[in-house]
Amino acid sequence: MSVTLIFLALIGAIIVWWLAGQRLTSKPWLETGSIPPPDIAGADPRPAPAVKIGLFVFLGVVGAVFSLSVSAYFMRMASADWWATPVPRLLWINTAALASSSAALEWAKSQARHERMERLRPALVAAFVLAGFFLVGQIQAWRELAAAGYVLADNPANSFFYMLTGLHGLHILGGLAVLAHTTLKAFTSEATTERLNLSVDLSAIYSHFMLAVWLILFALFAGWANDFVDLCRTLLN
Repeated sequence: MSVTLIFLALIGAIIVWWLAGQRLTSKPWLETGSIPPPDIAGADPRPAPAVKIGLFVFLGVVGAVFSLSVSAYFMRMASADWWATPVPRLLWINTAALASSSAALEWAKSQARHERMERLRPALVAAFVLAGFFLVGQIQAWRELAAAGYVLADNPANSFFYMLTGLHGLHILGGLAVLAHTTLKAFTSEATTERLNLSVDLSAIYSHFMLAVWLILFALFAGWANDFVDLCRTLLN
């Protein structure tokens, strides 16, 4: 339960911080005087698009699902029939590929903001290819574990490993579909538009979130999260 509360608290803090940056918490009826133009105020007065708010709500739900799954993982570890599943070395390469994909999308976001189509397109392609490589690598890691005798029903730890990595892979696959649409839009446009910039921004936010989820899962499977949870429990108590 403590893991769930910590995860949800982090998600809530991120959402509150983002809403504050989008001026959604402002009270215009209490403001006096004229609002200075963007170049004087140094901030964009436009409200956040509804689709971006919807994405953050969706990510909050996804975060809750993964936090509950991680909490169940820790509770199941106390059972006598539990023994840890070995972490394939391929997961290190997969993690590097997903991190590189997220970095490429952040670069694409910067290029879209500056309307540099000649750099935006290869950045989107690189992000798509690297994310696809991550999915292929995850499937190969499954095959290596199955070949070594770590099948789904043999051990609860195996079941959690396949379930959590599969659930994360499905979310990556959904993000790839959106990223593919964004990449095609970039190649069919002569210049960046507001809709294209928004699509790149949403893809980057989603990619960063899924990278953070995967890093938590990777730390969980590698056994590094145990010490962190014990520390959090000590602080809470």
